[in-house]
Formats: sequence, structure tokens, C-alpha cells
Amino acid sequence: MTDRKPLMDQVAVVAGATRGAGRGIARALGEAGATVYCTGRSVRGNPSPYKRPETIEETADMVTAAGGTGIAVRVDHTIEAEVRALFQRVQRERKRLDLLVSSIAGEDPLLGGWTTFWKTDLQNASVALAQSLVSHLMTAKHAAPLMIKQKRGLIVEVTEGDMLFGAGNAVAGVVKSSLKAFAVAMAGELHQHGVAAIAITPGFLRSESMLQHFGVTEENWRDGGRKDKHFLESETPMFLGRAVAALAADPNVMARSGDILSSWEVARDYGICDVDGRRPDWGTYFAQILPEIGFVEPVKRYAAFLDRMKGRADRYLKGSTVGA
Repeated sequence: MTDRKPLMDQVAVVAGATRGAGRGIARALGEAGATVYCTGRSVRGNPSPYKRPETIEETADMVTAAGGTGIAVRVDHTIEAEVRALFQRVQRERKRLDLLVSSIAGEDPLLGGWTTFWKTDLQNASVALAQSLVSHLMTAKHAAPLMIKQKRGLIVEVTEGDMLFGAGNAVAGVVKSSLKAFAVAMAGELHQHGVAAIAITPGFLRSESMLQHFGVTEENWRDGGRKDKHFLESETPMFLGRAVAALAADPNVMARSGDILSSWEVARDYGICDVDGRRPDWGTYFAQILPEIGFVEPVKRYAAFLDRMKGRADRYLKGSTVGA
């Protein structure tokens, strides 16, 4: 990396920075020089119900070691009073907020499992929706006024997949597709205030839990390809993080507001590489394996859906008096 710090004067909140995508994004923002408030529920001596070893203090230390300023703040993003207090603190201490990244509950076990909607276990659906969806809405609600006041900023929703629908079970699908739709809706409402909103997805993410699942470390991660060849196309959380950092540093980011982006797409646009110098491209790889995994028909249906939506939008614009 160069010594250039394009986000040296920027203030960011990474909600859900404990591990995975959130941690990678926080570290990459630190690498770009930002001050990063790292939030989550897992603190030293008091882990979240996930019972994972990672903590927000560790993430904050990584941000500082990378070249930024990391600040750990324990926040349960399903409790509005705690979310409100977080942004009040940011305003009080820094007088600005340039970037919000919501990666809350990205690995929530309640969203796990692949099955049809008619077989989905809905016993904990309301809890899952509160933790993985309502928490994002609540966090953006309290971040947006700070950005609107300064007439600039970027809100990033971390999701899964670069198509509008979500995958997995019915609850996971609702969460992932809703986060993308929410980013698009925010973009429309925030446009007049000079604030951008996007959704972004990683590819096959080599998170801490995924490394554990394959029984490997970051040093010997390629050994996981013996269990699953697709793992060889995976990426570190830092790859997604560098994509977000590049977007945050782009003075023309408003042109991308409302987009559903991906780590590989942004990497191509900005010349980003992963920590090992590779440039993973899960989108290209996924297209190659569509027949193998039986995903051709859903993609065809999605393409047809987009054609219908474009036709509908064209009809509305044709009848609009805007620009007349």
C-alpha cells in the first residue's frame, strides 16, 4: 500500500464491526486513514450470544494498527436508545459523520439453513428480523440526520448477492432482499440532501467462521479447496473493505447512489486487490458454475423481472412532465 490516506479526515461508524465483513471494512477504512467507531455486542469478558471469540476492542486495535483511529463502542443495534446514544456521541466528539456501514448480524445463526419457504422454521423469525433487518433501519435512521445536516455522506448496507432477491431460507431471503431495497429507497430520499446510499455484497467471504468451518487459517486457506473447490475463489474481508474505502473516497460517489454493488465490480472499477495481491471475481466465477449448481432458472426469471420493471419505469418517465 502507498502512504496516501484518502480518508484521513473522515469519520465512520461500522455497525457490526466485530468480525467478518464488518471487521474487514473497519480495518480497510483504518488503512485509508479514517477514524472508525467500531460497534457490536461482543466485548472482552462479555461476548454476544454467538459465543464467538472476536471482540470490538480487537477490531478497534486493528483499525489503529492499520493507520487509522479505532474506537470501540458496545452497542446493541436492536435497542434504539443505544443507537441514538452512539450517534450523539459521534456528533459530540467529532462534529461530523462521513460514512455509515451497516454489517449488523451478517452471520446471525437464525438466518442459517437452506430450504424452501414452506419448510422454513419460523419460530424465531421475529427475533431474526429484529436483529438482522430492523437494526439496520434503526441505525440508518439515527445516522442520516448528521449527514443531511452537512449535506454529504455515504450509507452502505452490507448484504448478500448482487441481485435484488436473497437466497437461503425464507427469512434470510426477506432480510437480504429488504436490505437492498432499503438502500435503493434511502438513495431516493437522500438525493436532494447530497447523501449517497448503496448496498454491497462480498463474494465467497473468507471470514473467521468460514476459516474455522474449513479447518484452515488465513496462512493455509487454500487447503480448504480440498473440501470445496469453490473456496479457492474466496476473498478476505479486507477485499470488501477496500472496495468500501474506495467508494467513500470517491468525490463522485453520488453517481452510484442507489446501486447494488459487489466487491469484485468495485475492485475492477478502482483497481483494488486483496491482501495477497489477487483480484477475486466471484461474479465471473458464479456465472461459469450456474448450470452446475442449478441456478440458471432463477437468474432467467430475475432477468425477465428486470425487463418488466424497466418497461414499467419507461412508461412512467414517458408520461412524466419532468424536464418538459
